[in-house]
Order: sequence, then C-alpha cells, then structure tokens
Amino acid sequence: MSKKLLAGRLNFRRTFAENHFMSQNSYEKPDYWSKKAFSEGYPARSVYKLAEIDEKFDFIKKNSTVLDLGSAPGSWTTFLLRKLDGAGKVVSCDLNPLSNSVHGENLVFFQGDLNAKEIREKIKAEGPFDLVVCDAAPLTTGNKLVDTARSEGLVEMAIWYAEAMLKQGGNFAVKIFQSGAQGELLKKMRGIFESAKGFKPEACRKESFETYLIGLKKK
Repeated sequence: MSKKLLAGRLNFRRTFAENHFMSQNSYEKPDYWSKKAFSEGYPARSVYKLAEIDEKFDFIKKNSTVLDLGSAPGSWTTFLLRKLDGAGKVVSCDLNPLSNSVHGENLVFFQGDLNAKEIREKIKAEGPFDLVVCDAAPLTTGNKLVDTARSEGLVEMAIWYAEAMLKQGGNFAVKIFQSGAQGELLKKMRGIFESAKGFKPEACRKESFETYLIGLKKK
C-alpha cells in the first residue's frame, strides 16, 4: 500500500465547503446550489456535480448496482437512490453516518474505514458493480500541497475499488484536488478503462480547485 493511499486513512468527509449548514466564512455561505439542495431535500450541494456527470456521461442505468465511496452526509447516495427509483442497489460507505434523511429499501450502508480489510470484504460481497463513484475528500488544512497529496491518496484508493470491483463495461468517477498528479492518475486509469478524462462540473465553486476524473467502460 502506497504512502499516498495510507494518507487516505482519514475521515472520508465531503470538503468543509460542501455542507450548506456551515456559514462561518465566505466560502461556506449558501450559494444557488446550496439553496437548491436544501429545497430539494439533499444534505449537500455536491449532488449537482453528480447530476452533471450523469447527464454528460449517462452513468446511472436502470437496475444498476452502484458503489458510493466516502458517501456521508449522503447527497450522492440520495441522488442514486432517486435515479434508480427502487430498482438495482446502492452500496454506500463512509467513516461517518449518513444523514437521517437518507434511506431506501435498496440501500446498503457500511460505516467504517474503506481501507480496512473487513470493509473491503463486505463491499465486495455486495458487488460486482456497474458504477463506482467517489466524492470523498480529506479534512482540509489550508495547505494546498498537503491537501492535494491527501486527495491523491483517496483517488488511488477509489481506483483500487474500481479496478477490483467494477464489472466489465462499468464506469467510474472520482473527485481530485487539481495537482500535477492528474496526468499520472489518468494514465493509470487508461490502463483500466477504454477512456479516461477530466471533467469539472459547473456546480463546483469557482474558487474551488477540485475536479473529477472519469473512467468509461472498464476493460
């Protein structure tokens, strides 16, 4: 296991700017997307990033089995459940619990460390998966070098899950803090998928340095 992946053994939380309940500084003040998420019953504004990814790449198919890594508070899990509309299955995992509003008969949630053997085995038993998504981010320090290194560790972890647990033809999306490592990670993904590319949804805050890596059709 690489040092970067070990760095991912942190809280798999959304970045502090994702939760619309926070309001202590200008970056965390509710914007259009935060207010929209609240009005539509989502725990955080990050849901609209997945919505854009799904619209562009046609990710969420009927009856799919989907894995959501680093899922708390649960906006992506909620979106997936609504899109599947009672069909298929969503397997969701995070160190932290999901919001009380997140529920579904076709939801399986595991609370624990995604790098732990017992969690990997539980998740694997629910697969294989048609889609793996990961919007996890480490707790940020304000130091871009530290934060991007930690983010890269989470991306490596997510790629491991995609490679090990996706069905052939399956798709993948993972958040990353923009850095010089993106090219190397995309190169690695191109060895796993027929196509791999970067994509930054419009719902990302303008001042944010996050983006997404997309893997299409696992080989």
